[in-house]
Amino acid sequence: MSLVSHILRRSISQSIVRQAEVGGPSAVAGHEAGGYKVWKKLSFFVAMPAVGLCMLNAYLKHQEEHAHPRPEFVKYEHLRIRNKRFPWGEGNKSLFHNPHANALPDGYEH
Repeated sequence: MSLVSHILRRSISQSIVRQAEVGGPSAVAGHEAGGYKVWKKLSFFVAMPAVGLCMLNAYLKHQEEHAHPRPEFVKYEHLRIRNKRFPWGEGNKSLFHNPHANALPDGYEH
C-alpha cells in the first residue's frame, strides 16, 4: 500500500512541476510567445483555402453528375413495394422524396 501511495505522490508532484514549466496557456507558451499567431495564419492561409477547394470539388462533381441523362425506369416487382400508405401527404411518396431521383412504383413523375 505504501508503494502505491508513493507512486501516486511522485506522479502528482511531477505533473505539478510540468505544469509550472509551461508558464501560461498553450498558445503562448513554449519557445516563442507568438504561438497563437502561427495558428491564426494556418487557419487563414491553409484551412480556409482547403475548405474552398473542397467546396469547388463538390460543386464540379455535382455539375458533372447532372450532365448525364437519368437512367430508364425498369419496373422490378421486388422494388418499391407499398403494402400500406405512408402516413404523410398522398401516401405514395417517402418522407424525403425527390421527384428527379426517386421513382414511384409506376415510374418517374416527370
